[in-house]
Amino acid sequence: MTSAHRLAVLACATLVATTAAGCASAKKAVTGSDDKGAITMGSTSGTTVLDPAGAYDAGSWLILNNTFQSLLKFPAGATSPMPDAAESCAFTGADALVYKCELRSGLKFSNGHPLTAEDVVFSIRRMQKINDENGPSALLSTIKSVEAKGAAEVTIQLTTPDAVLPAKLASAAGSIVDHQVFPADALLANDKLVGSGPYKIDSIEANGDAGLRKVALSANGEYHGDAKLQNNKFVLRYFDDGAQLKTALEQGEIDLADNGLDPATAAKLKDDQLAGTGKIKIAEGESAETRFLAFNTKDAVTGNPAVRQAVAQLVDRKVLARDVYARTVQPLYSVVPAGINGHNTSFFDHYGEPDVAKAKKLLTAAKVATPVKLSLTWSRARAGEAEAKELKKQLDASGLFQVTVQQESDWTAYQQGWIDGKYQAYVVGWTPDYADADNFVTPLVVEGGAFHTGWDDPRISQKLVPESIKQTDRTAGGAYAQMQNLVADAAPLVPLFQNKAFYASGTDITGVDGTVDTTGVFRFWEIGRAAKK
Repeated sequence: MTSAHRLAVLACATLVATTAAGCASAKKAVTGSDDKGAITMGSTSGTTVLDPAGAYDAGSWLILNNTFQSLLKFPAGATSPMPDAAESCAFTGADALVYKCELRSGLKFSNGHPLTAEDVVFSIRRMQKINDENGPSALLSTIKSVEAKGAAEVTIQLTTPDAVLPAKLASAAGSIVDHQVFPADALLANDKLVGSGPYKIDSIEANGDAGLRKVALSANGEYHGDAKLQNNKFVLRYFDDGAQLKTALEQGEIDLADNGLDPATAAKLKDDQLAGTGKIKIAEGESAETRFLAFNTKDAVTGNPAVRQAVAQLVDRKVLARDVYARTVQPLYSVVPAGINGHNTSFFDHYGEPDVAKAKKLLTAAKVATPVKLSLTWSRARAGEAEAKELKKQLDASGLFQVTVQQESDWTAYQQGWIDGKYQAYVVGWTPDYADADNFVTPLVVEGGAFHTGWDDPRISQKLVPESIKQTDRTAGGAYAQMQNLVADAAPLVPLFQNKAFYASGTDITGVDGTVDTTGVFRFWEIGRAAKK
């Protein structure tokens, strides 16, 4: 699956879910226990496929991160992956071409089958063989071969150096599946899934082809790992939008809601909590989800660097964060968000605060006639049309631009539109696969990136990226700083903001604060319920 496809799935699933929760035609699959005593979470991140080889969206990874183990994982607040099913993992040389892992002893799947090196090898080869167009196989594309030695040792040979491989394996793309259950060349039905994570799937309710409606989980008695479960049952319910999510939370149908609440609602709930008048509490944390204004650099207007630079000079991120998103986001000044190793503030360093005089100077020097007529297209946003309208207002107020806003409500058509170069400027969000600067630079700016901007800088794609991918010490950000600075100078896309994570819950729910961070992994096992006094 391409980065662009993941972008499409995530934008469609995370911002406006595609499931039809509440539909009377929902079909129940899997025989399982009832939900009595379970903690129930609501989400707008819809999904349809849970098999790791075909699952590549926020809604499916939410389940996989809690029901499967990978060789590695990202613990709460971590910026580097740590062992999960593995006891230890390491590159055998400085060239980052051979990666070896030793598994923990006593690992089992929820069906009692032992988890061995054979299953790890099978899982990787299966992912590559199926190569599902909607799956994450591209993340493992640098793997040349994988071999097992005995029951516990795994050796991965790479075609090219890939120091980011540990982070990729720590994502849901690295989920280890049971070779005795999963077919080698086809996806397994959702109701047949078997993992080795902290939870096992008890039941699934689906709304036909429209997606999942509810997934009920219970503690996996065969689990062997570090997670300490604070609950024995966890239910995930999918909702169409933030309004449905809010209603379910207020009526007590769910115990907590994910980051799908609209900005005004999240801000109001937080204010009520601070005032001591609310019956719902808010856990606020960091998020690595980002939002960009992308440009078609092949267009006669936005292909001019001065036009893009002038926009970058005028955009007021603080106003967007305050007035449009009710402070549920924070201004972003680089393609790599805060909290990720290698982050800098290249756009602020290059442009500073919004300045009309500086923007005018850029356009005048490039002999660009003003006002520049610019078309701005958007599809979906948590703040609705207010986001695009605010961007238009800011640019128009300078007297240097005359912006026309248009919406393409069909997400698939929107994606195809920027692929075909139909738009001049367009707003899109990005959710990373793993917490590493590479996942914000390589897929977004190399050879046009997921947004199909048409821009590429050989200094990045041919020199800095190949150099950085060899860097086994992922805390060293020298090459990434250079790449971010080059992006700021050319401005093929302008970072707007970085989401904050706002999770709302009943006052008796505990542990939410500890699992909301830039890793993007929501750990069901951290969530508990306070005893009644």
